[in-house]
Amino acid sequence: MLTHIGTDTIETERLILRRFEYSDADAMLKNWVADKKIQSLYSEPVYSTREAVNELLDKYIGSYEKNDYYRWAIIEKKSGECIGQIAYFLVDSKNHFAEIEYCIGSDFQCNGYATEATKAVIAYGFDKINLHKIQICTKTINKPSKRVIEKCGFTYEGTLRDYFYMDGEYVGRLYFSMLRSEYKT
Repeated sequence: MLTHIGTDTIETERLILRRFEYSDADAMLKNWVADKKIQSLYSEPVYSTREAVNELLDKYIGSYEKNDYYRWAIIEKKSGECIGQIAYFLVDSKNHFAEIEYCIGSDFQCNGYATEATKAVIAYGFDKINLHKIQICTKTINKPSKRVIEKCGFTYEGTLRDYFYMDGEYVGRLYFSMLRSEYKT
C-alpha cells in the first residue's frame, strides 16, 4: 500500500527540492523553460513569456492539493535560484510504481545536480511513499541523462525503437527501473 504524502521539501548537500512558487517564474524562464533544446529533450513545450510560465505554475501549484502529486523545484543552495525541476510525473497507485522526470538548465548541467536530485527523489519514493518500483526513461540521443540514470543505479529494461519523431528523424526511448529490493539507502 502506498503512503501518499504529497510534495514535501527535501534537502541535499547542495540543493533544496521544494514546491514551486510564483516567485520561481523569472528563474524558470532564464534557466530552462524557454530553452528549446532542454524542453525538447524531455518532450515539453517551450514557455517563452512570463504569462505562459505563470499558467504552467498555476497547474503545478494547483495540483499540490492532491496528496499523490509529486513535483519539486530544484533550488541551488549557493545561488538560491531555481535551476530545474524533478517529478514523479506518473504515479500508479494500484501497481505501486512511479516514473521520474527531470531537467536542469544548461548553465547548471555537468555539476552532478541531476544525479543528486534524482537520488533524493528515489529515497523519498521508497522510504516515504513506499513504492515497489521506480522507473525512468530518456531519449537515445540524451547521453548526459543516460549517465545520470546509470549513476543512480537503475537497471536497463529496454528500448522502444523510433518512439519520438524529432526534427525530421526518429529517436528511441530507453527504459530503466529500480525495484525496492535493489535500492540501497
